[in-house]
Amino acid sequence: MTGTIEIDGSYGEGGGQILRTSLAMSLVTGKPFHIENIRLGRKKPGLLQQHLTAVNASARISQAEVEGNVLGSKKLYFAPKTVKPGRYHFSVKTAGSSTLVLQTVFPALLITHGKSELLLEGGTHNPYAPPFDFLARTYLPIISRMGVKISATLKRHGFYPVGGGRFNISIESTGKLSKINILKRGEIKRQIARAVVAKLPRSIGEREIKRIGDKLMWDRRCLHIEEVTNSAGPGNVLTVEIESEQITEVFTGFGERGLSAERVADKIVLEVKEYLSAGVPVGKYLADQLLIPMVLAGGGTFQTLPLTRHTRTNIEILKQFLNINITSSQLKNNVWQIEVRTK
Repeated sequence: MTGTIEIDGSYGEGGGQILRTSLAMSLVTGKPFHIENIRLGRKKPGLLQQHLTAVNASARISQAEVEGNVLGSKKLYFAPKTVKPGRYHFSVKTAGSSTLVLQTVFPALLITHGKSELLLEGGTHNPYAPPFDFLARTYLPIISRMGVKISATLKRHGFYPVGGGRFNISIESTGKLSKINILKRGEIKRQIARAVVAKLPRSIGEREIKRIGDKLMWDRRCLHIEEVTNSAGPGNVLTVEIESEQITEVFTGFGERGLSAERVADKIVLEVKEYLSAGVPVGKYLADQLLIPMVLAGGGTFQTLPLTRHTRTNIEILKQFLNINITSSQLKNNVWQIEVRTK
C-alpha cells in the first residue's frame, strides 16, 4: 500500500507495545500503517481484548479506516483521518488493562486543541501494565508540566481476573506541548508504602507493609493499608511512592495465588533500592512512557536506569513514523541519559 508504513510486530520484545505505539504515532502523524506478526513474542499471539479495544478506540477518535480488527488477528491495517477531541467511553470488557488503552489514544488528544472527557473501564491494576496510581502520581503530573490541564479520578479498582474497574480522565489541551528536561531528582520529600486489599484478608496487606518497613527501615507513619469494598472481584496491590523535589516515582507489586506477601514486598524493595542508589530521577518504566510526549514536544532529555528491551524497541518504532533522533548514552554505572531531538 503506497505511503503505508510497514511494521513487524515480532521486532524486539515482540509485544503489544509495538501495536500501541504504532497506533499512537499514526494518530498524531496521520500516517497509515500495516502491521504483521502482532504480539508474536507472546504465549497467545494476536489481538487480545485489550489490544482490540485500543485499536477500536483509536479508530473512533479519528474516524479511521481499519482492516483486521478482530480478536486473534495477527495483522492490521490502520489509516486515520482527523482526530477529534470530545467525550468518549472505552470499555475493555475483561480484566485487560484500560490504562494501556488510555495510553494509546492519549498522545493524539494531548496535541489536539480542545477538551476531552474519557471514561475507561476494565483492569486498572494489572501486572505488566501501568496501574492507575502510576498514571495519577507519576506520569500525568509530568504531562501537566508540559502545558496540558489533566485530571484523573479512580471510580473503582479493577483487578485480574475479574476487571470491572473504571476511571475518568479530563484533558484540556492548547494543541501543543512544551519541552521538558528531567535531569535531577532532588531531595526526597516523602516516602509512602500502601497495601490495597479488596475482598481479601487485611492480614495480607499488614504483612506486605511490615516487610517494606523492615527492609527499607521506614517509620510506621510511612506505612498504610487500604481496604477496598466496591471492586468487582478480589485483588491486592502494593505500591511504594518516592516523592522528590522534581519527580514522584511509584513502584508496584501484585499479590497472586501461590506468591507470599513477603515475596511481593521483596520484589518492590529491590526496585526501590536500585532506583535510589542510582540517583536518577526517571525509573525504567517511566523512561519508556516519556518518549512519545517528548517526541511530540520536539525534544527533551532525562536521566534513567539502564534501558529495557521494551524501551529500545519503542525507540525504533518511533523512528519509523518521524524523522527524529533519540540517543542514549551511559554516564556511569546504572545511569543513562536519553535525549530526544527533531532533525
